[in-house]
Amino acid sequence: MIQKKQPIQTPADSSQSTTAIYGLRPVMEAVDGGVRIDRVLIQNGLTGALATQLKATIRDKGIPFQFVPEEKLNRLAKGNHQGVVALISPIRFHDAIELIPRLMEAEKPPLVLLLDHITDVRNFGAIVRTAECAGVDAVIVPDHGSAQIGSDAVKTSSGALLRVPVCRENNLKTVLNLVRQCGMQVVAATEKGAADYLEVDFTRPTMLIMGAEETGISPELLKLSDIRAKLPIMGQVQSLNVSVAAAVFMYEALRQRR
Repeated sequence: MIQKKQPIQTPADSSQSTTAIYGLRPVMEAVDGGVRIDRVLIQNGLTGALATQLKATIRDKGIPFQFVPEEKLNRLAKGNHQGVVALISPIRFHDAIELIPRLMEAEKPPLVLLLDHITDVRNFGAIVRTAECAGVDAVIVPDHGSAQIGSDAVKTSSGALLRVPVCRENNLKTVLNLVRQCGMQVVAATEKGAADYLEVDFTRPTMLIMGAEETGISPELLKLSDIRAKLPIMGQVQSLNVSVAAAVFMYEALRQRR
């Protein structure tokens, strides 16, 4: 935080363990200064010239934001937040449009993981931890409707989030079209899939999509997938935890590639 202004604070709500900046001008300066912001929380109904300017700036820069009740901001900030709290990301985000072609030029076929609206921080961290262990080259998430990438996520991932490139993208359909144009196959992990996961050739350049447990993969992303693969379920419970399912798929890819 800029000196003589409100300092960077650790939120009072320990369940949101992360670093935050609050106040209209401090947040604006952080945005203009290139601080790695995970998302900006704006109080419902916030008005005023500076608030309008801030909203326009974060839209232009593609920084995720959401409108929240004042009570949530009060829990996150110990001082006068003026209706705005910016949550700081501990990682640097990569651009998928630049990263994917570079991965395709590497000697080994890339394996990229796309997490479609997985919002639980513990599941998210566990998946990225497994991804790092299994040799995944990059993780892609949407800029809205994804788990907060703060200190809790880094801790749950055992630091893997600091090692695996993470791309936060506004349009996942654009990313899928890009990877297909680059020659990558798109494999959607879904219980509605026709193929068994063991039938998938993971030695090819591959993007693997995992969806949220409640809603699964978005229909528009399913339409763009080349293969829909499922895991066998022998018991009466009809689904696995998403982090467990992701681990099975990623380690099958690793087994084939070894």
